[in-house]
Amino acid sequence: MAVLPIRITGDPVLHSPALPVDDIDDGIRELVRDMFETMDAAPGVGLAGPQVGVPLRLFTFGWTDESDREWRGVAINPELWITPAVPGHPDPDLESEGCLSFPGERFPLRRAERALLRATDLDGNAFEIEAEGWLARIFQHEFDHLEGTLYTDRLTDREQRIVAKICRKVGWGEPGVSWMPGVDDLEA
Repeated sequence: MAVLPIRITGDPVLHSPALPVDDIDDGIRELVRDMFETMDAAPGVGLAGPQVGVPLRLFTFGWTDESDREWRGVAINPELWITPAVPGHPDPDLESEGCLSFPGERFPLRRAERALLRATDLDGNAFEIEAEGWLARIFQHEFDHLEGTLYTDRLTDREQRIVAKICRKVGWGEPGVSWMPGVDDLEA
């Protein structure tokens, strides 16, 4: 297993829809192992293929809920259905999220409270998870990556100006910029 470099906003792979996984072979299994190791080292609660430079429709997730239930898995060729988000402004304390592809920053973002994830696991078995709260947010965030959307793309105009300013200041927003968990001092 290996920790992989994580692409930072501006890399074309992050801003293009990912392609379906055709076969779950040893290469995909190794990629998923590496993605889990990378996600854990970052540390993060989810990581999509495009974030490690692989334009395929898969993501890993790992999170422990309030009742100490661990949610950990991989979603290959996922489909996601969400409930409508409640109108209004997001609560900065309860609805802020970060992203390993825009490390070190957090912004409030309103998401749907519930989501239904349908995907395939590493053994080729179809599964379904009905998620609420933070797990639903994780699924929406990672699914967005597969569509070529970063959470910063969904922010208000004011917050997007802040994002642009940060990108200019630290040299992000162009192809080829990445960071290495465990080596570089960046955290989402």
